[in-house]
Amino acid sequence: MTRNVHGTAIVVGGRGLIFIGPSGIGKSMMAFNCLAIARRAGVFSALISDDQVFLTPHQDRIIATCPPSIAGLMELRGSGIVRMDHVQSFVLDLAVQPVSVPGAERLPPENEYWEIGDIGRLPQIRIANTASDPLAIIGALMPPWRQESPFW
Repeated sequence: MTRNVHGTAIVVGGRGLIFIGPSGIGKSMMAFNCLAIARRAGVFSALISDDQVFLTPHQDRIIATCPPSIAGLMELRGSGIVRMDHVQSFVLDLAVQPVSVPGAERLPPENEYWEIGDIGRLPQIRIANTASDPLAIIGALMPPWRQESPFW
């Protein structure tokens, strides 16, 4: 079983991230910022898929795959479509939900998960869509990841 979801999936280091939320919230731009920050730090980073992501369960994990027609392409709203280094598929570790600060809860629920129907679930965090360094926020919210690599 495979589910097509609206989102943007990337790889940073050895971690798969999917950015979820409504159209126009800033998923692609936040993912692009993460890729650029990682690249400048010399950490492997690549796009999996932008706009559409195929999710497939595999054992206790969720695999993100890109539809062939959009492989390596990312839309940066207001700027256009860019070609990015990409991988065809990767295991996901975390769902990131960009949120608009004026409408966001001050303190979102702890231990939040993104439930993906019969596919499974992923730990989920929320990050303001105006954040200048979303990777630093991910590192702050995911302390075990900081022990794996100095990048986080």
